[in-house]
This record gives sequence, C-alpha cells and structure tokens, in this order.
Amino acid sequence: MWLRRDLRLDDNAALSRACAVSDAVVPVFVLDPALLRGDRVGAPIVQFFFDALAALRADLRALGSDLALVEGAAVEELPRIARRLEVQSVFYNEDYEPSAVERDVAVTRALNAAGVGVHASLDHVYYGADDILKDDGTPYTVFTPYKRRWRARHDEDPRVPFPSAIEARKTLLPAADIGASRDVPAPEDYGQATSQNNPAAGERVAKRVFTTFLRERIEAYEAGRNVPAIDGTSVLSPHLRAGTIGIRRCVEAASAAGAGIGPRTWVDELIWRDFYQQILRNFPRVAVEPFRTAAASIAWRDDAAGWRAWTDGETGYPIVDAAMRQLNTTGWMHNRLRMIAASFLTKHLLIDYRRGERYFEQHLADADLAANNGGWQWSASTGTDAVPYFRFFNPVLQGKRFDPDGRFVRRMIPQLARVPDAYVHEPWTMPPLIAAEARCVADRDYPAPIVDHAAARERALAIFGTAFSPSSARRL
Repeated sequence: MWLRRDLRLDDNAALSRACAVSDAVVPVFVLDPALLRGDRVGAPIVQFFFDALAALRADLRALGSDLALVEGAAVEELPRIARRLEVQSVFYNEDYEPSAVERDVAVTRALNAAGVGVHASLDHVYYGADDILKDDGTPYTVFTPYKRRWRARHDEDPRVPFPSAIEARKTLLPAADIGASRDVPAPEDYGQATSQNNPAAGERVAKRVFTTFLRERIEAYEAGRNVPAIDGTSVLSPHLRAGTIGIRRCVEAASAAGAGIGPRTWVDELIWRDFYQQILRNFPRVAVEPFRTAAASIAWRDDAAGWRAWTDGETGYPIVDAAMRQLNTTGWMHNRLRMIAASFLTKHLLIDYRRGERYFEQHLADADLAANNGGWQWSASTGTDAVPYFRFFNPVLQGKRFDPDGRFVRRMIPQLARVPDAYVHEPWTMPPLIAAEARCVADRDYPAPIVDHAAARERALAIFGTAFSPSSARRL
C-alpha cells in the first residue's frame, strides 16, 4: 500500500482493497526530498504530514505491523522495496495534481516493467472527475449546476465508507517481516521549522475534531462559518488534505445529522472541494495559468512595498492584517478571511494572484493545489465560476459585517486593543484625542492604509475592464 495523502486506517479505499485481496500488505510512504525542500510546500504542511505519519506508525505498530518509510524518488524507491519484499501488487489512491499524475504514470511503468501490478483507487474526493458531468459528457465549470447534479447523484448512489484496516489486522505484514525502517523525520531535517501553533495531526485527532464539530457546531454552521472570532467551522481542512479523515465518512456523518441548513451548508463546502478537484483534473492548465484566457492580459503590478505590507499584515486594513497574521502564526486561515485577503491583494494592490497562491501554499497546513488555486482564481475573477471583476470587497465593510465587535482583529493585532468599536475596522478615522487615548495613532502605532479603497477600486475596474472588454469576449 503506497500511502500519500491518505494517512489513516479507516475509510481508506486502496488500503481496504489491498487487504481484501492480499495475503499480506505492507504500508509504505516515500519521503521525496525534492518535494519536501521545494518551494511548493512550507513548514506547516510538512509538520502536519510528519506528525500524521508518526501517529499512523503508532497505530500500525499497535496492530503488530509497521510503516515502511523510504527516502528518494518514488519511481526508484517503490520498485526497490517491491523487489526486497517480493511484492506482487502495489495499491494506491489517486491524486489529481498534475505533477502527481505524471509521477504516478512513471511509477506504474517502472513497477509494471518489474512484473508488479498496480491498482489505483478513488479516495481523496467523493465523486471522481468523470463521475459528475453535463448531459453532453463535458465537465462542469460553474458550481451551482455541478452541485445540483452532485446531490442528485448522491441521492441515488451514495458512497459507502470503507471499513477500517484494523478489522483486517491479520493481513497487515508483521513488523519483523517488514524489516528496519527509518524514523519519522523532523521538519528541520528538510529545512523547515516546527511550531507549536500549527494544527495537530493524526487520525485520532481528526476523529476528535470531527466529533466535536458534529456535536457542538454543525447545526449553527450556516451562521457561524463566516465569523472568524468564534469556532464556527469544522477546522478539518488540514485533515482532509493529509487524509487523516475520509471524505465518505464526513459526508455520511453530515447527512445523518439531518436536513437542517447547517449540515446541508457544510456538505455544500465539501461539494466545492470536489468541484475544484475535478476542475484541476479536467483542466490541469489552471495550475499555472488563468482559467479564463482573457485574464492572461491583466496588467498586474510589481509592487514590492505593497507585497511586503500584505505578507506581514501591515496594510492598515485591520481585517486583512489580522487574516495574514493568523496565517503566519498558526498555519491556518479562516475561509472568509482567505477571500478577503485574496481580494485585497489582487484587486486593491493589483498583484498577480499566483504570487498570493504560492504564499498560501508555503504557509498553510491544509495547502491543497485544487482548493487553493480555485479560491484564488475565484477572488481574482480569473477562474471558473469566478466573482465578477467589478465586484470589489470593501475590507472595512467586510470587517464590520463579519467581526462587528472587533474581537478577532483585536486578538490578532494588539495595537487595536483599546480602539473603540466604532473605529476598530478603520482606526485611521479616529479623532486625534481618541487615537491618543487608544494608543493607536496612525502611522505610529499601527499603519495608515497603504492604498485608498475608492481609488484602488477605480484603478482595478479600469485594468480588469480592459482585459475583459467586449473585444476580448471571444477569449472568455
């Protein structure tokens, strides 16, 4: 069993199928130095995966087996370990990222050449990229009709979670037969840092987080999911990314929670996840270019000072700065804040969405190419089902709407601790005496806005309007 983004024993399609047809199964994970030291990953996700690997190894050892850890390129290491253990077949779960698809083709060829069979399973999404299609057999590029068909398919053909491999413990190869295996590395071994503030990992952690969400928050999810000051979301995105919880188990439990607006809205978010995954699989070019070809002509700006202010949480707009500080310190960002931060970078500062997308990749414990790219292209009006380019997030109004009493921005920005509620989302408007009393004088204690909202809006409308003008409509 070649483990990748599926670090669990329960509801694991490939592992379950391997155990069902094999006399003995050995779980293997390949540590790829080129990936772990590359610029597409950051410390939070490396730490999350390593912690999840350590937890999975402990679970396997409790069953009398072990996790075989090897280091190197999968195309070389998997045939090598297959020869050593006299393996007849390799099972794995699919990954839709273009580089993973390319890697899996090469690994399959190498294993087949060595006389080893290869079997792929669908696991990281609920329905595959070819399962939900239009009547003419083409992929959906707009979410709402995709969601309708997804739900219709679910009513007729729900996916049943796979049983835990614990039930097949006799099939797992004993640790003594697997042989010596290296320790789970530390992030520092690959030039990454460890932080106690990053999300905790492991299958048991995921189950505990999910149980708490189902018991305490799912009914109020529709209202609570947009409020960053409260625990209103599931916080399961890192676990879904690393596969420490199965998507079928999530949908099954949410469906069992009832037909209320909370559970239904949360399943909608899982459908968004499937939607972006099928977009990436069916249109892999989105990984490097805008889905809307007209967007290629957007005149993005090279604004070093603006970029630095955005990454450091020093733009002068509290809700944007609080979002970035949450990301930088915890390895996670609330979804509403992701939209606000992405909109500010691409619309207010006119900085290429791909720079922001890469920054998120390097700082999120749930960094997932499909979801991250889909969210950024939505915010930048360059992708499928994108927000219209003339829709412009006002960071002050967004702050007042979703953090009305300023609890979240005060938590992340200590300089705003004494600012009255009326000014907490636009502290530069405080009269001098109130600013002095609040110890928050603009450009002394906290930055003044680096860009005027109204002026930035007009500039963006002109730039985007040129790219998406009627003369460019044929390219949309």
